[in-house]
Amino acid sequence: MTRILAISDPGSLSAALAVLRSGKPVALPTETVYGLAADATDPAAITSIYETKGRPRFNPLIAHVADIEMAKAHVRFSPLAEQLAEAFWPGPLTLVLPLSDSNQIHPLATAGLGTAAIRMPEGFARELIAGFGKPLAAPSANRSGRVSPTTAQHVADDLGGRIELILDGGRCRVGVESTILAVNGSQLQLLRPGGIPVEMIEEVTGQIVKRSTPLAGTAALIAPGMLASHYAPDAAVRLNVSEVNPGEALIKFGAFQLKGEDRAKAVMNLSPSGDLREAAANLFDMLKKADATGADAIAVAPVPEHGLGEAINDRLKRAAAPRD
Repeated sequence: MTRILAISDPGSLSAALAVLRSGKPVALPTETVYGLAADATDPAAITSIYETKGRPRFNPLIAHVADIEMAKAHVRFSPLAEQLAEAFWPGPLTLVLPLSDSNQIHPLATAGLGTAAIRMPEGFARELIAGFGKPLAAPSANRSGRVSPTTAQHVADDLGGRIELILDGGRCRVGVESTILAVNGSQLQLLRPGGIPVEMIEEVTGQIVKRSTPLAGTAALIAPGMLASHYAPDAAVRLNVSEVNPGEALIKFGAFQLKGEDRAKAVMNLSPSGDLREAAANLFDMLKKADATGADAIAVAPVPEHGLGEAINDRLKRAAAPRD
């Protein structure tokens, strides 16, 4: 039976540490989405993540750390990587960096690569990692390929009965996963857009960030969230719609009325005022709610590509991609 404990509960930290030390995963809140966390140095614990999620084992996991010292025990930082960590950690930025000689992150978490994806989360998750004393691998706490969870109830709906403990920290502040950057010397490559807009990264570093494209297969998969089909609800997803078909669920953005909106099975709005931060925070919850209506398809209005819109559109394109 799955327990749900509020992070405000005085016993939540010790309960989570006990589960982690037993080699099992816990679901925990971060500022991005809820993660399914387990010891990143223990192959049995990492295997339990893959088994719980039904996740392909060629897909690497992000190792979450409590501080820069813990990160440097496992990966090598260039001056550019140091600059990024100083500017954006703790926060929704993941850096893909070369493994250090002292690295203890297990190859199951790195997919056997010579690099690791590293992030320092905010809040309770960081406190838990500090108490545990080792990095935690923590992909999103949902079945592989499905819509990511932004509340404890989302986790319970998807993984209830499969895990021992869910820690409830309320709704996630950011609502989309972290931005993932590969740092190669002075070169920056965007592997996944996310909670830190690329424009902010380029402003801080003075470097142009090279974009990557979603992968249809497994080749060159060096970070999470790079598969072309991901974040998928049961219903088909139509993007950038100007007209709604009868019986579709509609997800809007902004105040504009769409043709056929009155025929939609349900209508919800990522942000009536056109605020991209609000839209990002609402995205996964609204995809789940639209899917729960039983509509044959989910129609999504256009969302601007700038700022957090890049991450929102990335998730929507993957949700709408052809599925195996």
